[in-house]
Amino acid sequence: MTEAVEAIADRFHPRERITAIRALGSGNVNETFLVTHDGNAQGGAFVLQRLNTTVFERPDLVMRNLVALGDHVQRRLASPPPELSGRRWEVPTVVRCREDAHWVEQDGQFWRSITYIGAATTSDVIRDRSQAREVGYGLGMFHSLISDLPAEHLADTLENFHVTPAYLKHFDSVARPACPEGSLLAQAIAFVDGRRGGIDVLEAALERGELRHRPIHGDPKINNVMMDEASGKAVGLIDLDTVKPGLVHYDIGDCLRSCCNPVGEEETNLDAVHFDLGLCEAILDGYLTVARGFLSRWDLHYLPDCIRLIPLELGLRFLTDHLEGDVYFRTNRADHNLHRAAVQFRLTASIEAQMDAIRALVRKLGADIGNGH
Repeated sequence: MTEAVEAIADRFHPRERITAIRALGSGNVNETFLVTHDGNAQGGAFVLQRLNTTVFERPDLVMRNLVALGDHVQRRLASPPPELSGRRWEVPTVVRCREDAHWVEQDGQFWRSITYIGAATTSDVIRDRSQAREVGYGLGMFHSLISDLPAEHLADTLENFHVTPAYLKHFDSVARPACPEGSLLAQAIAFVDGRRGGIDVLEAALERGELRHRPIHGDPKINNVMMDEASGKAVGLIDLDTVKPGLVHYDIGDCLRSCCNPVGEEETNLDAVHFDLGLCEAILDGYLTVARGFLSRWDLHYLPDCIRLIPLELGLRFLTDHLEGDVYFRTNRADHNLHRAAVQFRLTASIEAQMDAIRALVRKLGADIGNGH
């Protein structure tokens, strides 16, 4: 590990007591490390991250949100909901540095530390319907625990995040290079151009008052759900930098997007990409076992729309980043973001082909949800 990372870790825990530092996770935005040590604090390990300040222009507000979220959930867990009976649930909390600050700024970089959820792992691809149900339960429990946290108590750290019309406007402002007809780039652009209608479905519902902003995770893909190594049960969500006010539909759609394509979002064989309705059912079933108490009939009504919209939105974001020269998402090969976009568009097409079945599934699973709040 580099001397620079060791020096930053030393700001949170004495270097002579640190036993190892290794890269952690596979995120596209921040750099993350697991620091293990022989001290008693934080259970012998903590997570060290360098925030991407190009993405998070106000990291101080990100940290404020993390503290507000952690404090709120800890209060809720003091009297755990019945759905947590026999389970553990953890929320990553901010670890102050040795100077008693919430973060460290050095050489123009922003570093912070958070607690590590031990004896738990994540995966990049769903294993089976049992795991899928636990992923849904995990997101539902996360939403349930923060459903009474006033959205105005959180800063909007990523303006227009998951607001699909804003991404389309950005896409339209980017120069499109000439490309051969039938090429992957031409196909991707045509896919977006053919789906402009209805791209504002969620934002229009919000404007009409049918939906409302709540605290959301912002990025609840499968590898942000921690599973207990022994029981296989969900024990918490990580990567909380995107926590902000938003629509729960953004989270639900993103979770289903990342979980219901069994081959994963880095698949190179586009013909293998598809939306697995059985996994979708398991995730929604797990989610609704916890989320029934705060969802409304309008929330339920727009679930099928978010299932289709979020992969289309992510594909649009990947495609735009490709056109701009890969300035947002980290890449490791030429045309990486273009291929990522193609995977999301293929997934969107698979969802579109199953929309009648998806709507019927949502009606069945949510049949007993009342008018809500």
